[in-house]
Amino acid sequence: MTVLVKIAFDGTNYRGFQIQNDAVTVFGTFQQALLRILGHETQIKGCSRTDSGVHAKCFYLSFDTPKQLDLRRLPLALNGNLPPDIRTLEAVQVPDGFHARYDAKGKEYTYYILNSHIDSPFFSGYYYKVAAALDVESMQQAAKNFVGKWDFSAFMSKNSSVTDFVRTVSYADVKKDGDMIKFVVRADGFLYNMVRIMAGTLVSVGRGQIKAEDIPRIIQGRDRSAAGPTAPAQGLFLTDVFY
Repeated sequence: MTVLVKIAFDGTNYRGFQIQNDAVTVFGTFQQALLRILGHETQIKGCSRTDSGVHAKCFYLSFDTPKQLDLRRLPLALNGNLPPDIRTLEAVQVPDGFHARYDAKGKEYTYYILNSHIDSPFFSGYYYKVAAALDVESMQQAAKNFVGKWDFSAFMSKNSSVTDFVRTVSYADVKKDGDMIKFVVRADGFLYNMVRIMAGTLVSVGRGQIKAEDIPRIIQGRDRSAAGPTAPAQGLFLTDVFY
């Protein structure tokens, strides 16, 4: 049977999702828990490759097993073998050949910015603090310019091996709730550090360093140095995956 598992994780203690030599990753940790339950190795496919320190409220994994599993009990069994910063939320059977990454139609990320001089005593590892006053209306206007099918080379870190830089952004918006500013973006796919660079660029817009109407020019110029800085990893959450 082919199984699709939904998990959530706090990425603070992990070097991203994808397995790496001599590094603790979400993949490696989940793989060990699944091995203890199945009693055999299996190839796990993740829906995305998250960076070191990035979090996920919604992340999907698929794998194959010759066993007939009780999928109602599987989340509890996995959680009993996982550390508390990784939780299995549900498990369902999917058609043979299903791939958590390649069958995904799109993803949603949310980036959290605390616009305050004072850190939260409860959530300090889950946002980017910006003490300077931010013009949220300008940030909202700037975010709308991300929507469309574009070459997003200007919003990708240079050490990526990807050769196709075109992505379709279907939704991008900035919302404010008290001191917390949320940047939500949905697309059919994302380049390496794309959302973090978008978020850093929006902060630059909010501070008056980049104009909202400059975003189309930055996209068309395909020059990474024209966009804003890469925002810190801890403010980024994968919040939905669409199949």
